[in-house]
Amino acid sequence: MSEEEYNKEILDRVNSLIPSEAGPSTVEFEGPDVAVYVNNIGAIYKDETIIKSISASVKKRLIVRSSASKLMPAEEALAKIKALIPPDAGVGPEGIRFMPDFCEVYIEALKPGLVIGKGGSTLMQIIRETNWVPRVLRQPTMNSDVIKGVRQLMFKESGFRKKFLGSLGKKINRIGTKSEWIKATALGGFREVGRSSMLIETNHSKILIDCGISPEPGIRGQDANASGGENKAYPYLDSMNITINDLDAVILTHAHMDHMGFVPYLFKFGYTGPVYCTPPSRDLAALLLYDYNRLVMKTGGSPLYGEKDIRTMLMHTVTRDYGEVTNVTDEIKLTYHNAGHILGSGTVHLHIGEGMYNIVATGDMKYGFTRLLNEADTRYPRIDALFTESTYGGPNDITPNRKQAEIELMETIKATVTRGGKVLIPLFAVGRSQELMLVLESYLTNNPEYKLDIPIYLDGMILDASAIHTAYPEYLRMGIQQRILSNNSPFESEIFEVAKGERSELLDKGPSVILASGGMLNGGVSLEYFKQMAEDPKNTVVFVGYNSVSSLGRRVQNRASEIALPGEDGKMTQIKINCQIKTVEGFSGHSDRRQIMDFVRNLRPSPRKIFTMHGEESKCEDLSRVLGNMMHAESRAPMNLDSIRFK
Repeated sequence: MSEEEYNKEILDRVNSLIPSEAGPSTVEFEGPDVAVYVNNIGAIYKDETIIKSISASVKKRLIVRSSASKLMPAEEALAKIKALIPPDAGVGPEGIRFMPDFCEVYIEALKPGLVIGKGGSTLMQIIRETNWVPRVLRQPTMNSDVIKGVRQLMFKESGFRKKFLGSLGKKINRIGTKSEWIKATALGGFREVGRSSMLIETNHSKILIDCGISPEPGIRGQDANASGGENKAYPYLDSMNITINDLDAVILTHAHMDHMGFVPYLFKFGYTGPVYCTPPSRDLAALLLYDYNRLVMKTGGSPLYGEKDIRTMLMHTVTRDYGEVTNVTDEIKLTYHNAGHILGSGTVHLHIGEGMYNIVATGDMKYGFTRLLNEADTRYPRIDALFTESTYGGPNDITPNRKQAEIELMETIKATVTRGGKVLIPLFAVGRSQELMLVLESYLTNNPEYKLDIPIYLDGMILDASAIHTAYPEYLRMGIQQRILSNNSPFESEIFEVAKGERSELLDKGPSVILASGGMLNGGVSLEYFKQMAEDPKNTVVFVGYNSVSSLGRRVQNRASEIALPGEDGKMTQIKINCQIKTVEGFSGHSDRRQIMDFVRNLRPSPRKIFTMHGEESKCEDLSRVLGNMMHAESRAPMNLDSIRFK
């Protein structure tokens, strides 16, 4: 049987299950899904079990739409939809947009629940009266140029997306052949932190899990050979022994540069396949990648890739929510589970073959309390091999009680303000910034002891990242979800002020707390503040997250007395560090040693093999020994370029 005949057989099977009263139908692949176009869409939606039963039968997500010839003209449909949606749903002037390529209408609202209606009643009415299938998007409660840009790109390039998803679907649904072997190759992020990347291979499939760059200083704007070599900035992609378009898919665990910062480079050099991630990860990746390019150019460097390459990556992105089982090849199924690290972060579960092998890769993971997110999931259908991060996997990596950490932070702020100083907290814009905002908002609003009459300034990408959080409240803890849905977003609290004007002028205004992006002081606005604050002993710099071994943050954290930094004229200037340096453990988005051990111990089912990664060499090795003994399982700490054969 040829590939075309095999594809046709799948589509014909779907077609045979469509109720006859739905009228003539067209069935086609749409990426991992199957799209069905019918003349009488009401016949499908009158019984909600029809779509579920067909999906279960063919083991694919089914999307049902009206045939293009049956759609109400867009202008008429627009008026009809506006009349059906309650005015207080918060649909803006440009909040309703039609996508004829997909026969869908997208409705962006502040209150999507009112657009959906009780039990989906409003959506069903829109379908019945216009034949357009509505897709509801949540409008962020704060302005987000990134979300606007990403969504606009999806509309503008809908024609390209239609063709891309069609060809991808045919490739995924090729004739299934049983693989004889499975192996994983460590391409980056093993016995180190940074440039995370791992290749999963079978006879017939090649999947890349993450493709990042290192957070070390000096890597921005360097020429890349996609191999690393002596340069530890980029993954060892040339060791794959395959061409870039032999890759079937790139799967991202989350949107931090050390996990996805090298992906646009793949597109720059010809990759045309899909990138899988959760919806928030796509938007956060856009934010960080565009910022990376701007920062490199601002400092006179040459970016690894251009904005065109970032847009191409976004156009090839396929988003999936937690729990959705998705074929990424004919023999490999992907399911994301909550990783608890940042918004949209996911552990990756791969089901290979018909029960042949199951792999779980944690990416970055948090199995402990945070105010922002639920802790990482521990239940999976099956785990033959586990790849777990080890960032804080060392014997001494035991973080203090979270309550104690919060009090220590607030006492540090209080003491600094009392002596007339300012507090700088360098933060990763995504994750730690929002976590710290929740802590400060809680204490400064609800605890009389800490109601300090000082401004809390936000600078850098923190506002943009927070806005993206408000577009995806379903990924957050229930209490935060409810506040955002009730128009009481903690990220818009009156205690926060946006830093405006010259930073030197802001620093002249007296005591304050400054949350600035650039968590390791390797660049970004946090470094600009640090230059101006370091020599004043009244000030305090507080580290609440990970600093890589070679980062400026680690040097400062280790009590360097002075450092050389480039001034405005580009010349190196010695800066004395007279300010207080404080590290407050307990706010990390990574699990500490005990939490990693608890995570592995509580996994159901238990893994048969355990591999440690994403940690300094000694930590990976030690944690591997401990986990192996604890679980009575085979355990290793692979090195970069190691290959592990599973079958």
